[in-house]
Amino acid sequence: MRHSTRRGLAAASVATVAALALAGCSGSADPDTSDGGGEDFEPLSSITLQLQWLPQAQFAGYYVALDQGYFEEEGFDEVEIVPSGGDIVPQDALVAGDADFAIAWVPKVLGTLEASGVELTDIAQVFQESGTLQVSWKGDGIESVADFEGKRIGSWGFGNEWEIFAAMAAEDLDAGTVSITTQDFSMNALLDRDVDAAQAMTYNEWAQILEVVNPETGELYQPEDFDVISYEETEGAMLQDAIWADTQRLADDPAYADAAVRFLKAVTKGWIFARDNPEEAATIVYDIASNAEAAFPVGPTHQLWQMNEVNKLIWTGADFGLIDEGAWNKTVEGALSAVNQDGLELITTEPAESAYSNEYIQQALAELEEEGIVVGGEYTPIDVTLTEGGQ
Repeated sequence: MRHSTRRGLAAASVATVAALALAGCSGSADPDTSDGGGEDFEPLSSITLQLQWLPQAQFAGYYVALDQGYFEEEGFDEVEIVPSGGDIVPQDALVAGDADFAIAWVPKVLGTLEASGVELTDIAQVFQESGTLQVSWKGDGIESVADFEGKRIGSWGFGNEWEIFAAMAAEDLDAGTVSITTQDFSMNALLDRDVDAAQAMTYNEWAQILEVVNPETGELYQPEDFDVISYEETEGAMLQDAIWADTQRLADDPAYADAAVRFLKAVTKGWIFARDNPEEAATIVYDIASNAEAAFPVGPTHQLWQMNEVNKLIWTGADFGLIDEGAWNKTVEGALSAVNQDGLELITTEPAESAYSNEYIQQALAELEEEGIVVGGEYTPIDVTLTEGGQ
């Protein structure tokens, strides 16, 4: 069953994709639900999810959950999915009460927690591996992090550069020798040689450069034209897309805690669908992006590549959404050990224990299992042949 989406452009902001599922659902939430301690509450039926970027397959599980009616199945009759083109910081929207849940990288939120003193909780770690790359031209001598010193290293900023500094710190390299050059969300900085090594995600910018025609050959650029450093293979790897909730609200509001579990059940089903049906999931997202007020202009083949690569970061053999303590500690330790190009520490103290919890995702997975839904499973990558411009 397909559910329609409502889209509008908020004043002075990027487009908001509002998701209205059909009312009158018979979801799993009972209106006379108790938190287990004898306190009754009215289950939430309307929630808002803040994304950290524009509509694309990076967020397929959430859009699929809407499209396939999974939110409705879990008792939500109105779900608003709010994109950001960089003008909205997801964790800030959550703190301000503009969203009930938010998608954000762990290191970025760690910075917010220390700088502002707020409390947020990672309730599900969707991406189990880092998808960040540093890409340079073959033959330019940047084959490892050790080659960064003295180079112009591209980054989008906004916390995306933390893996660069964490990886350098792990090798006792001087971050002060690196010129961090702000690049846009394309690979033009590398193509124009404005940077020596450009930042890229496996599921996005890496494909973008492979969708460009090499003027010397008349054919698309090939992977062998570049040297690629994967941060997942370094000590600088950090946890990325996670689902965040308001810590105090989880503790004080049983309806919100209940909604968190139901929300996680819906999005887990969405990501299972995306794993088992990558072509259809990519089409769902492409259709949404094509009709959104604001979206990054990529074609259907690019979205399929993205869906394929995102699945690889999610379905690694670990239980879906569980926060691995070792990966969490590695992210925190990397942030604590690193300094930026100006000699400033990224964070100076460890986050509170409440910064992550497996309680809600474990409950969601247990309930799904009781309902006969098989969550575990491997992803079998598909072959995606890139085309010029991703069309």
